Amino acid sequence: MYYRLVSGALVVESVYFFEGKLKIDDPVGAISVHGVNGAWGCLSLGLLADGTYGDGWNGVAGTVKGLFYGCPSQFLAEFIGVLTNFVFVGAIGFLVFKFIQVTVGNRVDPATEIGGLDIPEMGTPGYCGVKMDKYSETPMSR
Repeated sequence: MYYRLVSGALVVESVYFFEGKLKIDDPVGAISVHGVNGAWGCLSLGLLADGTYGDGWNGVAGTVKGLFYGCPSQFLAEFIGVLTNFVFVGAIGFLVFKFIQVTVGNRVDPATEIGGLDIPEMGTPGYCGVKMDKYSETPMSR
């Protein structure tokens, strides 16, 4: 079950990395949760599979064993799959968001960004009983 500890550490550290170092605006941590931990899930199979499962799955005879159990080919297959996914999704995502930016724009004006999109988009505050202090961007009770 230690792979869950790795997942927890990865999600926290990758949020700091994407937001702090790369300056990517990811308010819900979707890149870290789905991208980084999804990659870890695939790679951990290639590392930690012990041969208990997988006999006959996907038309392959024999169980699945990972790198730590003597089979580097499963880890290589998982690595290629993760790399392919990142390249494809990254390229398509870049093209889609670039197209949106060029055609209709991808951001709201700075004042709306600071105030939040709850009222302009939904017509109601998103958090009952909490308002934002526009000078410090710190939530405070009303």
